[in-house]
Amino acid sequence: MRILVIEDDQETAAYLVKALSEAGHVADHASDGDEGYAMASHENYDVLVVDRMLPKRDGLSVISELREEENRTPVLILSALGQVDDRVKGLRSGGDDYLAKPYAFSELLARIEVLARRNTPNEAETRYRVADLELDRLARTVTRGGETILLQPREFRLLEYLMKNAGTVVTRTMLLENVWDYHFDPQTNVIDVHMSRLRGKIDKNFEKQLLHTVRGAGYVIRDDG
Repeated sequence: MRILVIEDDQETAAYLVKALSEAGHVADHASDGDEGYAMASHENYDVLVVDRMLPKRDGLSVISELREEENRTPVLILSALGQVDDRVKGLRSGGDDYLAKPYAFSELLARIEVLARRNTPNEAETRYRVADLELDRLARTVTRGGETILLQPREFRLLEYLMKNAGTVVTRTMLLENVWDYHFDPQTNVIDVHMSRLRGKIDKNFEKQLLHTVRGAGYVIRDDG
């Protein structure tokens, strides 16, 4: 899953991002309400983890405004305010679940997984397939010809984006923005390095090549038959 953590406490945020990554998910971080609102509005996330008390724009305002814009991404609210009235207010603002601090990470992870399952309308949206290559977004698994392929989190995210846009050429700018969250060109060969590694894992030892470089344009994953 791709998860956005909106949390102003840097120590807490670093812990959550690290723990979620170790659990096999891709976790992004926003440190205030404005940044979190912008990221949630322009990127696709499976779940949002939102601290209630945030600088610039409080968590409940972020959630309310996202709901007004028909953004239905599941939201787990984190807060030191744990009274019944506080929880009710959070849920009525558009939150899907509410977890009071302090909490155990195992419970937070379980609640995230439940929210993701609730938001999964059908298998077609959680599985991508190109020829005999299959990616399962929820299980975080990739197989080709029945053989399991182990990917690092960034490689998984890269392949997920390519397969989501299968048959369409994706540019370097699109990859930087949607896979690395860069909205500028860092002037590095990071894309080339990851593409080379990914190609070595999904195409090596297979007769049919699925990942193609379109010179001067970008990359595409497709089944040429």
